[in-house]
Amino acid sequence: MTVPAPPRHILPPAALACLLFNAFVWGVSWWPFRRLDALGLHSLWTTGFAFLLATVVITLWRPAAWLGLLRRPALLWLVLAAGATNVAFNWGVTIGEVVRVVLLFYLMPVWSLLLARWLLREPITGAALGRVALALTGALIVLWRPGTGLPWPPALADWLGLAGGASFALVNVLVRRHRDASDESRALAMFAGGCVVASAMAATLASGGVIGPPPAPAWGWMAGSAALAIALLAGNLALQYGAARLPVAATSVVMLSEVPFAALSSTWLGGEALAGRTIVGGLLILSATVLASLQTDRSPARAAVSGGSPT
Repeated sequence: MTVPAPPRHILPPAALACLLFNAFVWGVSWWPFRRLDALGLHSLWTTGFAFLLATVVITLWRPAAWLGLLRRPALLWLVLAAGATNVAFNWGVTIGEVVRVVLLFYLMPVWSLLLARWLLREPITGAALGRVALALTGALIVLWRPGTGLPWPPALADWLGLAGGASFALVNVLVRRHRDASDESRALAMFAGGCVVASAMAATLASGGVIGPPPAPAWGWMAGSAALAIALLAGNLALQYGAARLPVAATSVVMLSEVPFAALSSTWLGGEALAGRTIVGGLLILSATVLASLQTDRSPARAAVSGGSPT
């Protein structure tokens, strides 16, 4: 007696669980970054150390990934884009209102439209412009504050959220452009980028007195950085597993669960309050992202997923 195969429309539970785990990791990542910041380790140093450990793990696990990376000098742009993404996102959620930073990060339909036109020569359609208008409307609602006039990003954290989303859009475009490269090489490029860019920026700002140097070696921040590195690496591997087994649209929509994870954790652990305009604007931004993912899923080429929220 043969067991009937499950209907094709049912998504694999293991793949869904992996994507939810990745979204959870990034949705609550602000908390360890803030805890380590309280120990004197700025988020830039934390990012550099955590991604260094992850790079070492990938090197030991897949040493051939370095050959694939070195043989494709164009992947250097992926290194820089991934590094900028993690620097901006991690710094932003450490110093700013978590949900605002995450929502501004998800303005990716705006940046993806421009970058795909520039780098991939993809046409700009009316539907794409509609999604951009929807996302920008949501951003204006999120940023608007009574009596402040033009809804302009008022704080560094807001600018970091915007910059992180633009960099992440570039990461996704570059991953699609180099989809013939091995998964290990792309993953190595992204983790090495987080290490190199964050460490270089931290050293530069520390030399100018903008941030402090890393504290003396201590069990607390060293163990915390190691645990964070393991969590981020596990999230990346979970995303790679889940994204390889689900349609792009389903992957993109499940990844948006990072927003409620961030909202709930920042309200519970961080004492933040969700303003009504943040909820309304956030729904518009997320709607634009969902519509963009549905459009992507209908395209001939399957879009690659870079990893995590920022990674």
